[in-house]
Amino acid sequence: MNEEIFPTIYNKALDIISRREHSEKEVRDKLIIKFDERDIIESVIEKLKQNSLIDDSRYAEMYTRARKRKGFGPKRIGYELSSRGVSESLSSVAIEEEGGWTEAAENAFNKKFKDGISDDFKTKLKQKSFLQNRGFSFKEIDSIFS
Repeated sequence: MNEEIFPTIYNKALDIISRREHSEKEVRDKLIIKFDERDIIESVIEKLKQNSLIDDSRYAEMYTRARKRKGFGPKRIGYELSSRGVSESLSSVAIEEEGGWTEAAENAFNKKFKDGISDDFKTKLKQKSFLQNRGFSFKEIDSIFS
């Protein structure tokens, strides 16, 4: 194991996380692309965690808030967080604490469909499908159409 490379990898990790919040997996994946020193990368990740520079819980909260603002629902956000290496328990807590998903579904709907709920059956299905693809639950979608 080449110890002299630790500061180089650590500084690259700091460079990565200085731009925006990252999950542990994202930082690891980006470092693995650049460096072939897996043991040192793991040491760097541990040091970043000890210094609270990467925190999957904080990342999940920030990511959930940002995606909700862009009109995405809890199911989609949960899936995206898991693909970014955040555990289901952390993403569930972040999504639960964020709350207000019915209102978020309504905002996403109103932004996309300025004319409101369509009278046409096929168009109404497309509207519901849009919200479903955005990651809203049937309960949240139903609250708009009932």
